[in-house]
Amino acid sequence: MTAPCVRSAVAAGCLGLLLASGCSEAPDSRPVRPAVATSAAEAGGMNALTAAAKREGALNTIALPRDWANYGGLIDGFEKKYGIKVAVADPEASSQDEIDAIKMGGKRADAPDVIDVGDTFARAAARQKLLAPYRVAAYDSIPASQKDGEARWSNNYGGYISIGCDATRVKPCPQTFADLLDPRYKGKVSLDGDPTRSNTAFAGVYAAALANGGSFDDIQPGLDFFAELKERGNFNPAESTSTAVETGRTPISIDWDYINLDYADQFRDKGVDWQVSIPFDGSFAQYYALAVNKNAPHPAAARLWLEYVFSVAGQNLRLAGYARPVLMETMRKDGTLDEASAARLPTVEGEPQFPTDAQLEKARLTVDREWAKTMGG
Repeated sequence: MTAPCVRSAVAAGCLGLLLASGCSEAPDSRPVRPAVATSAAEAGGMNALTAAAKREGALNTIALPRDWANYGGLIDGFEKKYGIKVAVADPEASSQDEIDAIKMGGKRADAPDVIDVGDTFARAAARQKLLAPYRVAAYDSIPASQKDGEARWSNNYGGYISIGCDATRVKPCPQTFADLLDPRYKGKVSLDGDPTRSNTAFAGVYAAALANGGSFDDIQPGLDFFAELKERGNFNPAESTSTAVETGRTPISIDWDYINLDYADQFRDKGVDWQVSIPFDGSFAQYYALAVNKNAPHPAAARLWLEYVFSVAGQNLRLAGYARPVLMETMRKDGTLDEASAARLPTVEGEPQFPTDAQLEKARLTVDREWAKTMGG
């Protein structure tokens, strides 16, 4: 997954030093409180931000399963590096659940400090004025199409919709959306959640639309596909969590490639032959965005967490979990990319295309309005 990236030589040099060796920016002569800092420099530099985060001593997160885009490695690395305890509330929550948690959390001490949501949900949260603007050190290297112009959110990692299949229970495994309509897959095809709340499931519907004559402007064919899938008896309403995959409850799962590939690694020694295909008839790619809650109870730790996950170390940890880091091309040019991990990514033909904000909003409204009716709810 690549996107054009432009940056200055000065920014490149600073980024390399800052992220590779841990140097800090020159501190502002009048640092502000972390709660209102829009960059590490405004907080007095990375050293001052780090010290403030260590004093807070905690970071509240939500919806971060350890097997999702290598969050296990990221959390362990952050705790080891800074001695800050990371709490994860409701690991299997959806993007909408995260936004709801910010709204309901208010200024409570247990409110989420940061969120990780599909970029359509990040845009919604920004419109609702739930997010604090913050520019990480690598902000200028993030492609313009993958960040908010006011720095209220920035995409961090992404992947392609894929079809995962338990080859010990299903023969042969489907490789395209068209295959999923075959009667042999009765009761076997699942999504990762409800597309009105889960960005992953929403992306699955979008991919199905592209596979069935739809477009970024027209997601209706995706809804029609799932209606037909249900009518034929192939749709399995169970959410395809890691437990459901391991136990065989969801033998075919439409999910991100990095999730399905991680399942293949996780369950290989447990007798599950989990095979993964990126359907050529519905190739759909998307990034996930990270953001700081404007009422974060640990504002310094929240900002330090973003610095960490956008650092070279953090981005390579994403890659180790099969997720495509948003800074992948920048790091390849800098020579900081983990090429061994990059070589493990599945090959995808062509450059990914992304819907515009207007197209995403239109698709989101259509799914919100039609999904329950489509599935007979």
